[in-house]
Amino acid sequence: MADRNERIERRFGEPLGTAPGGVISYSSDYKTADASVFPSRSSFRSYVNGIYMGYKWQCVEFARRWLYVNKGYIFNDVAMAYDIFNLCYVRDLINYQELPLHSFRNGALRRPEVGCLLIWEEGGEFEETGHVAIVTEVFEDKIRIAEQNMDFYQWPEGQDYSREIKAKVGAQGDYWLHCPSQGSTILGWVIQTTDPTHAVVHETPDSKALNIVAHVAKASSHSELPWLNLANDDESAYVDMMGGHFLAAQTTQRLRYYQITAAAKAALESATDELHQMFLHATDYALERPELLRKFGLPDTVLSKIKVSWENRKNQLITSRFDFAMSERGLKVYEYNCDSASCYMEVGKVQGKWFKHFDVKGGYDAGAELTRKLIKAWKVSDIDDVIHVLQDDDAEETYHALYMKSAIEAAGHRCEIVVGVDALRWGENGCIVDALGNQVKWVWKTWAWETAIDELRFDNEQTASRPLNSHNSTPSLSDVLLNNDIMVFEPLWTLIPSNKAILPILWSLFPNHPLLLNTDFALNDELCASGYVVKPIVGRCGANIKLIDHQQQTLAEKAGAFEHREQIYQQLFALPLIEGMYVQVCTFTAQGHYAGAGVRVDPSMIIGKDSDCVALQIDYEEETDT
Repeated sequence: MADRNERIERRFGEPLGTAPGGVISYSSDYKTADASVFPSRSSFRSYVNGIYMGYKWQCVEFARRWLYVNKGYIFNDVAMAYDIFNLCYVRDLINYQELPLHSFRNGALRRPEVGCLLIWEEGGEFEETGHVAIVTEVFEDKIRIAEQNMDFYQWPEGQDYSREIKAKVGAQGDYWLHCPSQGSTILGWVIQTTDPTHAVVHETPDSKALNIVAHVAKASSHSELPWLNLANDDESAYVDMMGGHFLAAQTTQRLRYYQITAAAKAALESATDELHQMFLHATDYALERPELLRKFGLPDTVLSKIKVSWENRKNQLITSRFDFAMSERGLKVYEYNCDSASCYMEVGKVQGKWFKHFDVKGGYDAGAELTRKLIKAWKVSDIDDVIHVLQDDDAEETYHALYMKSAIEAAGHRCEIVVGVDALRWGENGCIVDALGNQVKWVWKTWAWETAIDELRFDNEQTASRPLNSHNSTPSLSDVLLNNDIMVFEPLWTLIPSNKAILPILWSLFPNHPLLLNTDFALNDELCASGYVVKPIVGRCGANIKLIDHQQQTLAEKAGAFEHREQIYQQLFALPLIEGMYVQVCTFTAQGHYAGAGVRVDPSMIIGKDSDCVALQIDYEEETDT
């Protein structure tokens, strides 16, 4: 092989070489990326046949693209390349099935094979990320690999691999690969095979480990005593709303709590982090395609603002919540609430105090870390002035706003709560100020973005088109939230992943993903055969949802104010019925990462506004090292 110094260096996106199967490896020299060709984050996302491959032109993108083109399957999204070593399956997108993966450590008795994945541990030149390559040829004394993001040099003329790695066979037939990069370590190779002989054993949790178990706390004279601290504003407001020191409103649920295994908690944590990235991919995909954006039912003026928000504030998410069905049947996500997610206080504060008051042993609070992680998220935000918490005059929003205010202040920021918008006024130079004269620059809101969008939908044309700074009256909610000089949490782009129209797009990008449910914009034969759920693309608290079984019989439905909105159709996957209650697991995030979990329960199959939050505990007995 020619000396590296004699090779031709390529700019970002230029071909380095072509691997067996006709898959091109591209230069990932980001310093040379042409801004006119790659003007935005979305320009760096790679798709083949509408299926997301990865970030241009990283090592994971090449590996997934090579497997898809040559094998017809892909592995699920991973945070780091070295995480591939722990995957247990790939998804066959041709035959719609999962195929087993097995990992073999460097020095294993089973040698790497053509088409398998070679994995590096984090460290050395692959600090934090690790690395992955495709094995293209295997010999007694060496292997050849193809890859991306190792260097930016063109492969020698006529060569269909990036480099060779020296190998040596031990006395027992153990096959060892030299680590050619200083400070880096080859973990081993990952093969799609049904034969696990000599493979690393990845413990697969029993499906029953995903079952949720109901328990009842012991009642005593102590149980009737107050247990929330009324000197804390948020807890006092919560007690006022609940009419007492209760976590659950229903008397039958006030001593009830639920428990899951540590394996289930690990599955929820992994699913939350993976799904967040998947929803971001789907958001980016939709924003680049006008025909898909029309499915979301948003005004054109708002869509242009959403695109700007996405480009500027993609990573500025503080709170979001996933809703899951979880049982031994599997773990499936229903939807993503990343606009104005509720129940943070219940899970982050109240359920922990409930466990202490009722002296519940045998596990730990599933929301124990939520407040701490929320405070951390606020600490690293870009806020440089007072942040205003905007809420409606509603008892539930009041304690939620006060809880968030305490987290913001614990993070070191000044915070003011504004109830409604009547206390706001137009200041000099068209800015908006509060009753104390503070300019409104940063906002966290309990209102859904759709509330502000509805003001634009139903205003007359003259009102909707007037300049924001021309008002002589109190600014409206849309004047505040859609003001270019005000930064709002959660950002405007969260309208896209929170809209149910994202679900069919997600299914098209990640077909048959084990965490997803088949979803379409139109009812089809497959959904009729499985049973399906009708959901309005915009809705809250279970309103206007209808559950239909495979015999086309209505199992449950809930009325609401969204019957005129467009609908999507999602595969029926009912919540588990536990001790007479349907139980939904919710995971909560801080900056898009898992931060805690709780449950909501209801005697009906549809979780709604009045469904109770009940305490969730992780079983100590099942805890394992993760």
